[in-house]
Amino acid sequence: MPSLDPVSLSQDLIRFESVTPDRGDTLDFLGDILGKMGFDCHKLVFEEAGTAPVPNLYARLGTASPNVCFAGHTDVVPVGALRKWTADPFAAEIRDGQLYGRGASDMKSAIAAFVVAVERYLAKCGGAPTGSLSFLITGDEEGVAINGTKKVLDWMRARGEAIDLCLVGEPTNPEMMGEMVKIGRRGSLHGVVTIHGTQGHVAYPHKAHNPIPDLTKIIAELYREPLDAGNAHFQPSNLEVVNLHVGNDSHNIIPGEAMARFNVRFNNEYTPESLRAELTRRMDRAGVGYEIEWDLSGDSFLTEEGTLSAAVSAAIEARLGRKPVLSTTGGTSDARFIKDMCPVVEFGLVGATMHKVDEHVATSDICALSDIYEDIIGRLLAQ
Repeated sequence: MPSLDPVSLSQDLIRFESVTPDRGDTLDFLGDILGKMGFDCHKLVFEEAGTAPVPNLYARLGTASPNVCFAGHTDVVPVGALRKWTADPFAAEIRDGQLYGRGASDMKSAIAAFVVAVERYLAKCGGAPTGSLSFLITGDEEGVAINGTKKVLDWMRARGEAIDLCLVGEPTNPEMMGEMVKIGRRGSLHGVVTIHGTQGHVAYPHKAHNPIPDLTKIIAELYREPLDAGNAHFQPSNLEVVNLHVGNDSHNIIPGEAMARFNVRFNNEYTPESLRAELTRRMDRAGVGYEIEWDLSGDSFLTEEGTLSAAVSAAIEARLGRKPVLSTTGGTSDARFIKDMCPVVEFGLVGATMHKVDEHVATSDICALSDIYEDIIGRLLAQ
């Protein structure tokens, strides 16, 4: 008989103070629960020079296909101004039907909902699913995301392990449960452009070269026209300058260097290569010397409508009577890594308070989500 409750399990997970990166105790707790259900659990710790070791969990039950995987993260963002919280962010207090705590929305409650959904499903099928069920849980999604999901997937490929279908439990609903399923994400490209001038006294400009006017020319060219008009699945790509830095606090010195940092959230009208080429073309048009550094944190992707999105949408409609919008809005998630292995969609709780003071979700939504997840499992493993 099922013994777990999704709300109580959510509280248990929130009480681990797993500010990114997770130290591993949350994952040990999860692994113990899944191990008792019969899952083969692997705690995987990865690190690189200059980064903290990060624990991750991959757990699988069954050996047959399809392997239906739930992916998520136990690390959470810092609480911010603690004095502004009306509840202890790690006490998991329930007040007026709302569960408060860091990670309540993003995304410990979704992990709890799926664990309970699996327990209930296994009770109905006698503990032997048709196909396989797995969990890919990282402790490094809210941070630099170097030693998390991407490296777990590399570890899986090295073992000949594969996921066939993946559901990521990120909070996808803007205001109410069942509003939105994410079937893709925009990519994210960072750029740092630097202009080298010649420092000098402001009274002798002919002996110096001010880099700031040159930098403004480049910024003007980057913004001169839209990158694209979007398409049926994606909103237009968007560039934002997020930081300008000169490093000059003096009123009588012409600076020797100026820097601008920008970010582009781009749709599938571009590849990373074609986007860099377009941005370079625009910067070259300014006619000034510059240096540019690029950092790609995720490519754009789209999971075409099919078995996975149909099962998720049908389960939502059956439980809530609401047909969700299939969307590609929002930021990046670890789905950007998983899409290289299998079809992936995202569905979780309401994200209205994620990363905010007094993060909270309705306990009724956690219960509904667990029901929906159980239905999704049944639909996918019945294929």
